[in-house]
Amino acid sequence: MNRRTTTVMGVAFAAASAAGLALSAAGPAAASQFYGGTLHPGEQRCVQQSAQHTVRADGRATGQGAKFKLQYQGATVPGTGSPGLVTAYAAELRDTWAGWPGVGDYTACVTNNGAADTNVRLTLKTDGEVT
Repeated sequence: MNRRTTTVMGVAFAAASAAGLALSAAGPAAASQFYGGTLHPGEQRCVQQSAQHTVRADGRATGQGAKFKLQYQGATVPGTGSPGLVTAYAAELRDTWAGWPGVGDYTACVTNNGAADTNVRLTLKTDGEVT
C-alpha cells in the first residue's frame, strides 16, 4: 500500500514540476489569474491582471449561483456584470471592439449574494492567453 501511494505521489509531483517549468518558460503571457473555492454568503473574491489588448473573465458557481463583474481601474465595465446570481459567466473585451476601456489593470470579481454557500471558479486571462 505504501509503495503505490509513494508512486502516485511521485507521479503527481513530477507532473506538477513539469507544469511549473512550462509556466515559467512561457513567460509573462502565461500569467492568467484564478480563484477556486467556497464562498459563504456575503463573501467576495477578486483576481487582477494588466492587459494591453484583450481581457477575458470566465466563472462558474454552484447552487443558487453568484454575482460576477469585470472592472477596469476599479470601476465596473458597463455590460460586464452578471444580471444577478448566475451559475455560468463570461465577459470579453478587445481593443478592436467598441467599448474597450483601455490599457491597464483589470479585476474580475465574484460575490456570493445568495443565502447559502456556493463553490466558485473564476479565471481572468489577458492578451496572449486569450485565443
